[in-house]
Amino acid sequence: MTSSPTLPAQSTDTGLYLEVQQFYAHQMQLLDDRACDEWAATFTPEGVFAANGLPAPAKGRQTIAAAARAAGERLAAEGLVHRHWLGMLTVLPQPDGTVSARSYALVIQTRIGGGGTAELHRSTLCEDRLVRGEDGSLLVLERKVTRDDLA
Repeated sequence: MTSSPTLPAQSTDTGLYLEVQQFYAHQMQLLDDRACDEWAATFTPEGVFAANGLPAPAKGRQTIAAAARAAGERLAAEGLVHRHWLGMLTVLPQPDGTVSARSYALVIQTRIGGGGTAELHRSTLCEDRLVRGEDGSLLVLERKVTRDDLA
């Protein structure tokens, strides 16, 4: 029998949990629709997107948007559609007012005109530190994406 990580002593407010789920649904749909500027606006102005599959973290909304745009252009040129699916979400408020969110993110890939066949493109772990924007909405301050296929 394998050991399981200990569950946190604090419980997550159901309202916050649902808010984070809705935030991710909206955010991932923006990315999948290639609405890159709108997607980048879900990060703080100084937000960071780091991934072990990238040479360096993207820092700031403009850089994050440009990276998403380049990825979207590459997918379009290859005739591919990506859909992000997040699950197994944990949400933990932190003493400093931030929110730690951890989820598994799957990227499903379909070739346009490919007969409807979809395949699992990537399996990743997504770890975010979320903060409140001036209007009270959630924003990503830091995102770390770890691909399962990379060391």
